[in-house]
Amino acid sequence: MTHGVFITGTDTGIGKTTVSCALLLELRARGLRAVGMKPVASGCERTPDGWRNDDALRLLAVSDPQPDYALVNPYALPEPTAPEIAAHAVHVTVERERLCVAFDALAGQSDLVIVEGVGGWASPLSAQLDQSDLALALDVPVLMVVGLRLGCINHARLTARTIRADGARLLGWIGSAVDAGFLYADDTLAILDRVIGVPRLGLLPHCKDAADATVHSAHLAGAAALMADFRQMPPGADKLD
Repeated sequence: MTHGVFITGTDTGIGKTTVSCALLLELRARGLRAVGMKPVASGCERTPDGWRNDDALRLLAVSDPQPDYALVNPYALPEPTAPEIAAHAVHVTVERERLCVAFDALAGQSDLVIVEGVGGWASPLSAQLDQSDLALALDVPVLMVVGLRLGCINHARLTARTIRADGARLLGWIGSAVDAGFLYADDTLAILDRVIGVPRLGLLPHCKDAADATVHSAHLAGAAALMADFRQMPPGADKLD
């Protein structure tokens, strides 16, 4: 039985956290216990409770129940750079087993876990661990966020192709209007709908307050409905592609 979804993107800064938080709110509105997870986060601030990451805190704030921060974000790395570099800076190695243990604990407390990756799909977590390795170990399907801007068709096709080549299950994709002045957005969406090969499950409009997940949650009702149905699916039925 699927207990989660892995959120990846075509790049960094294209709305993965906003999508993840909005999905959590929609799932909770459907009566599900849904929690967020940021397995590895670089760019953290020291607090009296330890290192904390803004994205992980946003996920925790809209989770129900609200688990311990250490489960939501097992690796909180201070430097705001690629995870492998940030981990090396503090002499830490990101280990798959630790991430799987945290995920299992979250899954035991909830109906669904929304797992937010870092950067784009091909960004490694360590020299020995890719994000694809983690998604496969957790045995969850992948939802791809496409930042709608010039160049996104290429990035989306390459990302979708790589997700499949890595053996992961691409559930669908969500458009994120990160560029308010992007020309031919509708034409671009039409091409993406044609070439990606899995359904578009939502479209986030450009918003000045992109961090406010409540503004976006209704735009992801279709994706949330599909995920809510996971609980009634027989094993393997989520393997849509």
